[in-house]
Amino acid sequence: MTPTFARAPRVRIEWLVISITLVVAIAIPFYLEKVSLYWLHVLIIAYFYAILASSWSLLAGVAGQFSFGHMAFMAIGGYTSGLLGKYFGLPPLLGIPAGTLVAGLTGLAIGVLCLRFKASYLALFTIAFSEILRILIRGEYGITRGDQGLHLEMLFGATTSKLPYYFTMLALLVFSLLFMYWLVNSRVGLFLRAIREDEEAASARGVDVVRYKLMAFVITSMIAGLAGGFFAHYIGILTPNTFVLPQMGLVIAMAIIGGVESLVAAAIGGIIIQVSLEVLRDFDAWRLVIFGALLVITLRFARNGLIAPLLERLFGLGPRAEKRKKESDSHGV
Repeated sequence: MTPTFARAPRVRIEWLVISITLVVAIAIPFYLEKVSLYWLHVLIIAYFYAILASSWSLLAGVAGQFSFGHMAFMAIGGYTSGLLGKYFGLPPLLGIPAGTLVAGLTGLAIGVLCLRFKASYLALFTIAFSEILRILIRGEYGITRGDQGLHLEMLFGATTSKLPYYFTMLALLVFSLLFMYWLVNSRVGLFLRAIREDEEAASARGVDVVRYKLMAFVITSMIAGLAGGFFAHYIGILTPNTFVLPQMGLVIAMAIIGGVESLVAAAIGGIIIQVSLEVLRDFDAWRLVIFGALLVITLRFARNGLIAPLLERLFGLGPRAEKRKKESDSHGV
C-alpha cells in the first residue's frame, strides 16, 4: 500500500474537522449577537490573543528566540495608527498598515542590535524595551494622553454590531496562521529549525544565522503590530496598562500550555485560556491561581503543551508527526 492511500483517511478526517470548525466559527456569532454580546466580545479578544500566541510560538518554538516584546510591538501598531489618525487624520485602513510597518522596523532595529548575541540578550533587551516604551507613553501625556488613554476611531465607524469586528479578527487569525504555516514548511522554516537546534552546526552548513533569525523576528513583530492595530480600533482606546509585562506573560503561557512548537495548538491555547479566564471571573484572584497551577503542571508533566499532543494523536499535526511522516516516506512505507 502506498503512502498516499495510507494517509487518505486521516487527510479526510483533517479536512472534515477543519470544515466543521469553520462552519461553527462562522455560525456562532449570529447566535451570540442575539443572546450575549458580552461573549461575542470575549471571542473577539480570544482571537486576538490567539494571533499573538501563535506568532510568539513561531518565534520561540520554531526559531528558538525568547522575546518579551510581543505586547510592546502590539502597542506600537495600535499607538502608531491612533496617533496618525488623531494628528494627521489618517483613516484606520491606512493607519493599521502604517502601524504594522513601524512595528516591523522597530523589530528590525532591535534584531540588528541583539540577534548576533546569545538568546538571553534578546530576552533581557525586550523586557527593558517594553518597560521603556510603557514609561515613555505614560510620560508623554500631551501626545499619547498617558494613563487617561488614547481614543481611536472605530474601525467600522458608528455601527453597534460586533459582527464586522468578529469576522475581521477571525479572518486575520486564519490568514496569519496560513501564512505562518507556509513559512514554517518552506525552506526558511527548515533553516529556522536548524538554527533552533544548533546555531553553530547550521552556520557551518552555510546557513546565514543572523539573517534568518532577523527575518523571523521582524515577521512576528509585524504580525503582532497588525493584530494590535485591529485590536486598538476595535476597543477604541489604548492605555499603557494594555502591554504591561504580566500581559506578555499571559501570551507566553497561552503558547506554552497550547504547545509552543505548534502554531495551531498555540492559537487554540490562546482561545481556550482567554475564554476560561472569563468563565472563572467569579473566582476573582483565585482564577489566576488556578491558571498558574495549570501552567506549572504543564511545564512539569507536558513539555509539549496540552493541545499539541492531542492534535498529533488525532490528526497527525505537529512537528513530531511531520518528522515521522517524512521518515516513513523516505523508507517507502
